[in-house]
Amino acid sequence: MHEQPPTRTGTRPPEPTDRPSEPGGLTCSAAPASAVIQVDAATAREIERIAHELADAHRGDHGPDSIDDEELLIRCEVALGRASRELVAALLSFRVAGSQDGILLLRGLPVDRRLPATPSDGAYHGPWRSLAVSTVAQLMVMSALGDVIAYEDEKDGRLVQDIAPMPGAEARQENTGSCLLELHTEDGFHPNKPDFVSLLCLRADHERRALTVAGGVRNVLGRLDPRAVRTLREPLYRIRLASSFVGCGRAVRSAPLPVLSGAAEDPELCVDFHAMEPLTHAAAAALEQLRGHMIDALVGTALEPGDLLVIDNRKAVHGRTGFTPRYDGSDRWLRRCFSVADIRATRPQLRPASRVHRALELA
Repeated sequence: MHEQPPTRTGTRPPEPTDRPSEPGGLTCSAAPASAVIQVDAATAREIERIAHELADAHRGDHGPDSIDDEELLIRCEVALGRASRELVAALLSFRVAGSQDGILLLRGLPVDRRLPATPSDGAYHGPWRSLAVSTVAQLMVMSALGDVIAYEDEKDGRLVQDIAPMPGAEARQENTGSCLLELHTEDGFHPNKPDFVSLLCLRADHERRALTVAGGVRNVLGRLDPRAVRTLREPLYRIRLASSFVGCGRAVRSAPLPVLSGAAEDPELCVDFHAMEPLTHAAAAALEQLRGHMIDALVGTALEPGDLLVIDNRKAVHGRTGFTPRYDGSDRWLRRCFSVADIRATRPQLRPASRVHRALELA
């Protein structure tokens, strides 16, 4: 057991390096302004040891879906405290209070030492034990933030999903694309959207150009015109569902919903600047004002192997600047995992004895 505390920082460098503006105006510093936790080497080694221990002990099927096992997920949650109580405390603090930008970056987590080729079809199809270290490490972190969950409609309902560029999908506003990915709330159209989203980097893009960017509502609320705030609190917006939920070529939209909700001084945010449709001219103007201020407040980082970015999905939007894949087996490869604050609230919508949310029933 190693109780050396992770190193925590949380200030923007005095002279941040700006990256070139992307189409659509996404310009941000290369360093995140929110809390950053540097996981020390001893803790990383302990997490790696525990990951192999749990993988060896888990007697479920060897397929990629067999981590949807309540016993394994509980063991992952408990095990993080064995590796570092300080890390658990930092995650619990973020779960309760969040951060100014709505993100938390962990650096130095262990990943598997021998990685297969980056998947070119959107998913790794080998046994999950081949990626035991990164899989368990991500499940440990997300279990400290809530209850891990997945969605039947998306990525085959996998609890840990692969994010990699796919040939032919370069221009898609989806995680398989490589163009600018517009700022959005993850699955904002879903009645049980995730509370936290994590992105763990296994491989960076070749040129280190892909910035994962985020903007927190706390940074922009005071800049908005009061009339715009009032409009954004009205159910005057609809979000077009992602093709992963409805299939390509079909347009299905959510019921009208507000962009801002909850406490006046610290609201929650649900927005998608690509797929959200305002229902009135005033709603459109308020949404554009929000986007402009959000772009001004963006922070971002080029994720490196072992970096895990956590996004508070109720307080921040996220996106990604563009990059150029080579489709050579060593392209950018992230793994994504969701959690919700309380799985009991969604239990009626889950598959039996599973953390996977049933498919949405569409009209």
